[in-house]
Amino acid sequence: MNYTIHEQDGSKVAVLEDRDAVIHDVQTALDLMADIGWNPSGPCHKLLLNQSNMPEAFFDLKSGFAGEILQKYRTYQFKIAIVGDFEAYSSKSLRDFIYECNQGQDVFFMKDGEEALAALHRVP
Repeated sequence: MNYTIHEQDGSKVAVLEDRDAVIHDVQTALDLMADIGWNPSGPCHKLLLNQSNMPEAFFDLKSGFAGEILQKYRTYQFKIAIVGDFEAYSSKSLRDFIYECNQGQDVFFMKDGEEALAALHRVP
C-alpha cells in the first residue's frame, strides 16, 4: 500500500495514498502498521486513511471487525484517523462509537484530510 509521510513540528503521519487499497483483514492492518512503523524516514505511529480503505464490515459494529482492528492499533500505540462521509450510515451505535472515538486521542473519524491531519499532529 502506497503512503507518504507528512511531518509537522516533529510529528509524523503516514497518509495512505491509494484509495483503492482495502484493509480486508487483521493481518493486512498489522502488515500496514509494521511497514509504517519501520519506514525508511524513521518511526511513525500515526495513520490517516480514507473510508474507502476499510471494508463495509468495518462500519457494521456487529461484525466485530472495527473493534478487532482498532484494538490492535491501540495495543501497538498507533493513532489512526479515517476520513469520509459517515452521515451515510444510519446506525445509532456507529454514530455513538464515532462520537466517543473523536473525544479521545487514539481514533478519529473526520470529514476531511486537513482536519484529520491536524487531529493526528495534536496527539503525542
